[in-house]
Amino acid sequence: MCNFCVKHGDGKRWYANAVNYAMDLESDLERRGYMVEFMKSFEKYRKTINVGLRALRYAPVPLQDGIKKKMTDSFEENHFGQPVPLEDCARIFDIATNITRLPCVCRGAKQKGSNAESCCIMVTVKPHDGILAEGFSDYEGGPDAEGFEKLTKEQAMAYLRATEDRGLCHTIWTFKTPFIAAICNCDLPSGCLAMRLQMEGGVRIMWKGEDVARVDPSLCTNCQKCVKNCPFNAISVTGRQVCLDRLSCWGCGTCRSACPKDAISLEPRGDTSDVAIVW
Repeated sequence: MCNFCVKHGDGKRWYANAVNYAMDLESDLERRGYMVEFMKSFEKYRKTINVGLRALRYAPVPLQDGIKKKMTDSFEENHFGQPVPLEDCARIFDIATNITRLPCVCRGAKQKGSNAESCCIMVTVKPHDGILAEGFSDYEGGPDAEGFEKLTKEQAMAYLRATEDRGLCHTIWTFKTPFIAAICNCDLPSGCLAMRLQMEGGVRIMWKGEDVARVDPSLCTNCQKCVKNCPFNAISVTGRQVCLDRLSCWGCGTCRSACPKDAISLEPRGDTSDVAIVW
């Protein structure tokens, strides 16, 4: 059980705790200001981080380690995220009565004329259109950008299923922990900045989900569709053998959605003594 579940979830999955969605942003000026500043300044952050990732590769190892630790500590305090499986997204939508799809800042939504995909979903217990309008006040999306769209739970779930079929994993994020603000739908290399920091830069901005994948070899037909869908490189092919590295699994469930034979399931993370499953 992660420390967030203990501290913010009463020993259960912290993002299923309704209290974490109930903050009144209209009166919480500090949190409101943090969210608006985050959205307004994200394009600057994105460019800075992209340059920093390139520069980090050439820095001496001790300097790299110091930078990574400083960034990790900062992100852990203010902007915590982790993968959530599709069924837990449904539980989140039951709590979050306001669901708004918005342009993905990781894909450059704040760039002038951007056609960035609208694949991030803001989840709150009441509409906060003023915060979105202020945070995206300089947004000038291109003709194909979808902008903001209010969704029902059914529409949101259909959308998440479609993104998962494309290999995008669902991640949930806080703004001023433990207030939960958004579900992002992420991939590499074109999308999620958090995943790039984690997978390419070694900066611990995301934490593993509460679940881990398990494969039933008796159902697997070796189609290898799961390999392409895994965004964390936890499934690989050696020769004709497929291997799931459970220690590398983040529990997002995109491999499960790709399997036509339902050979992959998720189970609560705990005993991973069978670290590598080869079938």
